[in-house]
Amino acid sequence: MSSAQATMGLTFSSARHAVRSFPSARLRSSHGGLPVEVSLIAQLGHGAGNRLFAGVLARLSAHDHFHDELDEPSARIGDTDFSKGDATSLYLFTVGSNGHPFHRHAGHRVFTAISGSGGTRLRFSTVADSEMARDASSFIAAMQCVEIPPDCLFTVRFGGNTWHQFTPLRERANHPALFAISCHTNELGGPLPEALRRQVLADDASIPALTELLPPEVTDLIGRTPLDRNRVPTVALALDAPVGSLQSALCGAARYVAGYMRSYAMRWRHSIGYRWDTGLIATALQKPPADSLLWRHLNDGAVHYQDTFQVSVVDCRLAQMGSRALLTGLLEAFLHHPPESVTCLMALRNLAVKPLGLRTSPLGCPVSSLLSPQQENLFAGRFPVRDQQRDGIDQRCQVVLGANDKHLLFRSCVGVAIAGDRIDITLGTRVRCRNRFGHLYMALVDQVHHRHVGPALLRQAVGQLLRTDLPA
Repeated sequence: MSSAQATMGLTFSSARHAVRSFPSARLRSSHGGLPVEVSLIAQLGHGAGNRLFAGVLARLSAHDHFHDELDEPSARIGDTDFSKGDATSLYLFTVGSNGHPFHRHAGHRVFTAISGSGGTRLRFSTVADSEMARDASSFIAAMQCVEIPPDCLFTVRFGGNTWHQFTPLRERANHPALFAISCHTNELGGPLPEALRRQVLADDASIPALTELLPPEVTDLIGRTPLDRNRVPTVALALDAPVGSLQSALCGAARYVAGYMRSYAMRWRHSIGYRWDTGLIATALQKPPADSLLWRHLNDGAVHYQDTFQVSVVDCRLAQMGSRALLTGLLEAFLHHPPESVTCLMALRNLAVKPLGLRTSPLGCPVSSLLSPQQENLFAGRFPVRDQQRDGIDQRCQVVLGANDKHLLFRSCVGVAIAGDRIDITLGTRVRCRNRFGHLYMALVDQVHHRHVGPALLRQAVGQLLRTDLPA
């Protein structure tokens, strides 16, 4: 073993070692810094590396923070938040079939990657700056290499100022090297120049901006020097088949071909993603809150239908604005940002009942009276209501909406209650049927109203409230 190999703590031999857990390499720094740690986690299907690379690269290029520099297309997908003490960030990056140049970053790096279908070579050099300045060849003397088989999931971790280069295992093979999800554990880590530090604090960092390339004389030396296993100490990791075995060779050849086929097939697919979430939860209450104004209305006879839904949020910014401003924002949202599904249902309902002479409205029935022309009782100077109430400390505010029609009378109460940073927002409705047609009508719309119209109206309005800067 050479002196350089002994210094790096890497035993270079052709011996095979069976590993029961994750095959790993731990390369000691030549100047006492943090080691480089690489672990092989899982073997993916044949050609999966190339297919995943093609799909990620297509989506990556459409990202708002996309940068295509230094042969390393990348995008920041997770931002820092220094105001809350979070200096971490998250990036996606890819390395294609030509590899990328040797470079380093000031900060610590941790990433999870998937190798291309031709495998990946990871080169590292932990040479000290003073030694490299004295003798450029010391960069190669301090170099170590880890080989990753095709279509594998693996992890890498190394300290700041570690020079590194990632390439495919075979040159000119037209297989990508890898794509990775990289965590910058401290975006301000290491000796950053002041201008770059300000860029990071402004949340405008990127992988190219945080990258330092080798001095030209070292780059020229590398270009003239073969960096194969005979010159650079190398650890080859593998899963399922021993390195250098016939099984490994056959598997590699199959993945090599499958990678071409699957990456070519990806060209015919559109890289489109979808997002769905439940959004805010509207909880059905058994009855209106005890202090709801709804109890004062339609209480002189039978109530044939009643429901109340509540959405609760914890938001200190909104809570500080007071209940009146929040209720104003809710009513504004009911008017100008109704759920599309409810608008479509109301359009169908209007077509069906207009020949019968019933009132029609583009808004969902519980809040349709907001379009009433009456001016006798206005909330916030512009919303027609039947009743309103606000406490003296602006923690509770509510209004009653409603209308009388040929077949039924309805009243709806919209309320806001603030307790600390918690805000409870309710929408309750009471209906009294005036005749048999009213009962038939409610029997037809009851389930749709209860399961969708009421909850959707409330969720949409509260969601809009959370996205809007409200006036005080």
